[in-house]
Amino acid sequence: MSIAALKKVSICGLIDEKEEVLDGLQGQGCLHLVSLREPLAEPEKAVSERPENTYNALKYLAACPNKRHQIKEDEHFDIEEIVNKTICVQKRIRDVSDQRDFLIARVREVSPWGDFKLPDADELAGNLLWFYIVPLGKLRDLPKQDLVWEIVHRDNRFAHVVVVAKQEPPANAMPVNRTHTGTLSLTELKISLNKTELELEDCRAERESLTRWIYLITRNLATTENKAGQIHAAEQTLDTREVFAVQGWIPEQAIKQLSEFSGQHCLAVLIEAPGPDDKPPTLMVNSQQLTAGEDLVSFYQTPGYWDWDPSVPVFFSFALFFAMIMSDAGYAVLLAVLLAAYWRRMGQSPTGLRMRNLAATLVSFTFVWGVLVGSYFGVTPAETSLFGKLKILDINDFDTMMRLSVCIGVLHLSYANVHKAWRQRQNGLTWLVPIGWILVMFGGLLLWFDQSFEQPADWYSTTGKWHIGLGFAAIFLFSSTRRITKPMDTILRFLDGLQGVTGITKIFGDILSYLRLFALGLAGASLSITFNNLAMQAREIDGPGLLFSLLILLLGHSLNLLLSLMSAVVHGLRLNVIEFFNWGLSDEGYPFKAFSKKEISE
Repeated sequence: MSIAALKKVSICGLIDEKEEVLDGLQGQGCLHLVSLREPLAEPEKAVSERPENTYNALKYLAACPNKRHQIKEDEHFDIEEIVNKTICVQKRIRDVSDQRDFLIARVREVSPWGDFKLPDADELAGNLLWFYIVPLGKLRDLPKQDLVWEIVHRDNRFAHVVVVAKQEPPANAMPVNRTHTGTLSLTELKISLNKTELELEDCRAERESLTRWIYLITRNLATTENKAGQIHAAEQTLDTREVFAVQGWIPEQAIKQLSEFSGQHCLAVLIEAPGPDDKPPTLMVNSQQLTAGEDLVSFYQTPGYWDWDPSVPVFFSFALFFAMIMSDAGYAVLLAVLLAAYWRRMGQSPTGLRMRNLAATLVSFTFVWGVLVGSYFGVTPAETSLFGKLKILDINDFDTMMRLSVCIGVLHLSYANVHKAWRQRQNGLTWLVPIGWILVMFGGLLLWFDQSFEQPADWYSTTGKWHIGLGFAAIFLFSSTRRITKPMDTILRFLDGLQGVTGITKIFGDILSYLRLFALGLAGASLSITFNNLAMQAREIDGPGLLFSLLILLLGHSLNLLLSLMSAVVHGLRLNVIEFFNWGLSDEGYPFKAFSKKEISE
């Protein structure tokens, strides 16, 4: 549970060996590159780290409804050629589809006028044809004597009118604006549409033919990614005629490995410790079983390099919150069965392995909590049974569950403030501010206990008031780092202290947010009981009663399980990434991305 210490590395070598050196550094896989060039005026034109065309081509071919038999081996396979062909086919299909849609619309628009070809001007003694689509209600507004016109088609809404005139009729002479029919006749449009349909069919057949390369594209995707990564890295180096320089961040434990590589290639290397103004990337280091906590943290925000790694507390607190919201051991068993079905498949990739460890922890916590509250698909076991004796909490005991939820919130936020105080211990006495908030939270908790318990301890009230007083004093006195050099600084320091104290509203609201653990758990339990009661009532119906009962149980508990899962994930994460992070993390960083080669899948 830590953030790896990094060093800034600057490497210099001969320009003729640049490609070889970058390939070697990519093979080392321990360097986070930093660009030594000026940012582009148009960042969208920068070289991508990912082979976007390859990914797009693979996605396009995979989406093809009909696929050909896959080619497993081909010594002449050229992934770039296949990708370029696929991209060209994709563009042609898009263009031809647009042309077909246009022609279909034109055929539909021209059909009411009939199949004709516009005559030349001399065939009508210099007159031309002008076309209008007139609503039936406006036919009475057509000119009676000034123009020669004829209705060539009529439906239940419009009349298609052709006017014969040398000049376009004035705008006020016709009730509507002129319609453009184009120069192509209906027959010519249908011929063009037919040719377009054939061309589109050929393009789709070519796409289908290219699907036979999906397997080889996938297998060679790592090679393409590595090449794109090298091109991207080459665009970040500082080059002169004779030498080049590349810079990046490297974990301390990898320096020896880089030094050996540099010695083999006769490279000049400068290693520096990060300065106070530097912003290195964040590389979180955790055990394999808890790395899923990094994914939970990074889902919302990456902590800054100078901050701390909250992965482990987030991992376990998310599991606890998930379990409290689910609040049913029966649902935990269902999730365990589902996890067991996908257990081997999830272990085939690093990401799947991390998610499997997280899922196993969530299921375990949920089962234990469900046993403690005595809920099994909404059914509470008899007190004399084994599971009945294991029940030590009653989810319907509002007072107890509310106290428990608030206590969890106070402990969770206190843990965050302890870490924040530890990180600020070198910044004067400002570390006393998070300690002050801890005192305020525990003081408020004791005062609440004094009011909520029927026979509270005598020291609750007194101790709580002292905690709150000392906490506010620490917050008021040490929230500001402003130095007092003149009388005005005293006033400003006083105002800074008042502003710090106003955080009481925020911390009060954040603690109350933890009541959602109890509220959502109670809602899920209530729904389970409701569906069970409905099923029992339906069972009493003669005939299909048993069927209705089973359907209610199946659909009801499926719906409740789905809603509980959504609530557990969303609100379990929210309490960590909103409330916990706001009080525990001071800075936001960016993740460490190693310049490394992807493994080629066989």
